[in-house]
Amino acid sequence: MFIFPLRLFIQALLSVSCFVVLAYASWCPYHYVQPTNQQFEQKTERFWEFNEQTNSWVEVELPYDLVSCVNDNCTKVGSISRITKEGEFKKERKSDVPKQRESLKKKDGYGGQEENSDMVLPLRKRISLTKMSETSIWVTGESGSIYERFWNGVQWVVAPHDLPVFAGHATSVFIVNQTILALSEEGILYQMQLTENSQPIWVELTPTLNQSTDIEGEQSSEILIKSGAVSHDGVRVYFCTRNGTLLELNEVDPPRWVNHGRPPGANVAAIADAATIRTEVVYTISSIGDLYEYDRSSKPSWKKHIWREKTGQDASLIPSMGYTLHGLSGDYSISLFLLTKGGSLVERRLHQRKWKWVVHGSPKDQHLTSITPILQDELNEKFISMFLTTSSGSIYEYQIPKQTGIAQENHIPDAWVSHMHPLHAKAARGIAGIQFYPGRILFPLDDGRLAELHLPGLGGENAGPTYQVNVRRKASTKYIWSIIDAPETEGWNAEYCTEERGPINCMIGIKDDSNGIGIMRPMTRRRKGSQEQAYLPSGASGSDPMKAMAEYNSPDNWINTNFRLRLMHGGRSFFLITDGGLTFEYLYTENVWLWLRHDHTTAIRGALGNYNGSLYVVDTYGSLLIRERSSNDLEWINCTALRKGRQVIGGPPWDGMPGRSMRVTVEDAMFFVSKTGRLLQFTVALRKFKWKDCRNPPNTKVASIVDQEMFRENIVFVVGRNGRLYQYNKVTELWHDHYQSQHLILSRFPGTAMRPFLLSLTGSLFMLSEDGGLVEYHWNTLDGWNWVEHGTPYKGVTLVGSPGPCFEGNQLFLIGSDGKVYLRYMDHMTWRWKSCGFPYMGNIVDENQRQEEDRKEEICVDEDFAASMEMNSENLNDLSGNCDSKVASTRPIPFSDDSVVFELRDGRLAEMQRIEGTHWVWSRTIGTPTSFCLVNYWTASAS
Repeated sequence: MFIFPLRLFIQALLSVSCFVVLAYASWCPYHYVQPTNQQFEQKTERFWEFNEQTNSWVEVELPYDLVSCVNDNCTKVGSISRITKEGEFKKERKSDVPKQRESLKKKDGYGGQEENSDMVLPLRKRISLTKMSETSIWVTGESGSIYERFWNGVQWVVAPHDLPVFAGHATSVFIVNQTILALSEEGILYQMQLTENSQPIWVELTPTLNQSTDIEGEQSSEILIKSGAVSHDGVRVYFCTRNGTLLELNEVDPPRWVNHGRPPGANVAAIADAATIRTEVVYTISSIGDLYEYDRSSKPSWKKHIWREKTGQDASLIPSMGYTLHGLSGDYSISLFLLTKGGSLVERRLHQRKWKWVVHGSPKDQHLTSITPILQDELNEKFISMFLTTSSGSIYEYQIPKQTGIAQENHIPDAWVSHMHPLHAKAARGIAGIQFYPGRILFPLDDGRLAELHLPGLGGENAGPTYQVNVRRKASTKYIWSIIDAPETEGWNAEYCTEERGPINCMIGIKDDSNGIGIMRPMTRRRKGSQEQAYLPSGASGSDPMKAMAEYNSPDNWINTNFRLRLMHGGRSFFLITDGGLTFEYLYTENVWLWLRHDHTTAIRGALGNYNGSLYVVDTYGSLLIRERSSNDLEWINCTALRKGRQVIGGPPWDGMPGRSMRVTVEDAMFFVSKTGRLLQFTVALRKFKWKDCRNPPNTKVASIVDQEMFRENIVFVVGRNGRLYQYNKVTELWHDHYQSQHLILSRFPGTAMRPFLLSLTGSLFMLSEDGGLVEYHWNTLDGWNWVEHGTPYKGVTLVGSPGPCFEGNQLFLIGSDGKVYLRYMDHMTWRWKSCGFPYMGNIVDENQRQEEDRKEEICVDEDFAASMEMNSENLNDLSGNCDSKVASTRPIPFSDDSVVFELRDGRLAEMQRIEGTHWVWSRTIGTPTSFCLVNYWTASAS
């Protein structure tokens, strides 16, 4: 984000775009003529800046430094200060210098500002909570998935209930008269039904209106639904349609629809109350913020509630669900609590047959966005409470004294009680929570998880709906937070409970202390850390970004070392990028292996990915190119030349796991690392190419991608240039740090994900440390995240290059500094090392090889392969000056489910094959167009 000197900044404000917004007015003339002797005159103290990370405007604090950043070098070029009483600017004092430096850190281009408790959160439009019973909560996630969290008698488990793929994303669930309905993002309603085999399926429920109820001609076109609310008695459901009418479903089997139309001159944007105040009377809010009452038995049916009091405050309401209380101001009084667009709590009160508005306001400097209805019980004898969510993700409790018959229009001292938010997480903005048991309230979090606000000793993640007698809440008793994990669809770690999973304690409710799928495993030297701090908000690790930049710069051959080889079709084709920038494909066709050259006008530096038969490469200028087949021809596509295209230096390490088929979806995307250290998302599904800047963690730039959605769906793990691990959630678009010891510095190479069982989330990320040791970041349900250090195979041998590939979830290949291949594998629940050496060359046996023979270790060489090498020993001796069969640090590739290809130091390739189990042998060497050792191969040119 570039910030110009003050005068140039104001000129740009008027002539180009509104970057900082003034409080009183915002206008951009069509023509601007620069006057002479122009001076900037500050007339306000309220300014906003656009935060790219949240895609929203955030008010800045004065004094505010204007900073210009060019190539990551930031300098202060001006400032905006507070206005004194005389209208002059306050001069900068020495005491302001630390604040200026802090401001510079926030504007240095490292992905955005540090965590700000007052920052406005984005609106999550797909998240919702629906209570079926005290033991069953239905959730729609930001990913558009549906899952149920239910108590099976022993523990809480999670079950998936996603809509069909063709239906798209879900936005809400309605449970009416023991029928489950779901609303899709497209505005289509679905009903859950059971098949003959008692399997639940979703069936489209299309609104059908009789001609008599067709008020505004909706019968002729498809009716799309925007939102809805179930009536207070639970037997009807009211919907807002996308064209602003009120729709009622008063019977489900068979469906009976009634169209109630819309208010005269207005529309229905949200339902504020669904027959709670009076049966069959509905209160709605229009898009401009007016309150309407619909009563079919009265004439006219629609009535508008007008603000007659001169409150001097914002009277426009937020289109959202309200909260109704009976008897707050008397035995027959009714109160409907609503929120204004200005973020204040207001009340529409009916008392002694008269309506009036009462303004309750809001906590200081807080903007209220949603109300969580609470069932009033005997937990508190003095107060009636309601819980409200702010725009910054905090929860406030508003307490109203139980004083029947006394008007309560004045603010009560200390009426607003702040419950803040869970540690390292914020409540989702504008989404109401749900009370599923007295003293226990569930809130959706902005990062996709759930959080329970409960009284001490009454709730928590593992506490069931146990009925407790004589539980009284004192006014001074504070609530506490417990975070609840979400499924993998939201990028988190809660495991689904399905019939396929078996012993994970699904419906039966039998206590199962083990995961059932191999979580018992050895731990070598573990770095201890608090599991509560496994996920930290971006920037919480506190590392110095400028120091990280100074300590690390990518080597010139970084791309070629890590992306030199790329698998195209298992067992039939892979690509090789040469040092000279040529692209070759090793292809098996018509019973012959040959090298096929793919020419391009610029030199190619690396192969970054493979999707649906198309190869993604990067050239010497950083341009992302696609090599793909069009009809009978091959063509190149320059993706960087597309809209918002960027120059890249890296991509995902793997395109899939050996033995696991790729799943193609309509949201498929590839992730790349830009030259400036940002994470880029490139949508590739259905060839609807689109770039998206995912930015980078606030305290560092991205060095490489460790894993893209192999280990955890919707999560991209990266290593920062500071050597620390981060993750990006593509559903919530949030960055998280992972707890990591300050003494553990990761290398900047890509990593490898190992997930033994597709149906289990248990698995590991393998990376190398900066000192060349193997590091594992392991997850299982019982222990959560843990760091495990595997070290090196032998003393004096370090690991080089990138780890991988992995096979069967328990075998990992690595390359040593001595030019040998090492296998890290699990044998009877114990991690072991095996040296596979390098391909045998005639009678050439180096000292390290003799040491292995003295230790009587297994040499991984196929007998037929060794015999063929012996036959060519004379040629090998002649070419010994050009041949070096030790393994290079180039990242290898899995060629099939049972083979892996390495590059040798002399430019040749060598293949290892698995005989059985962990028994791997060198099977062949492959001559390449760039190697002078054994130069015998077929080559052709692809046009």
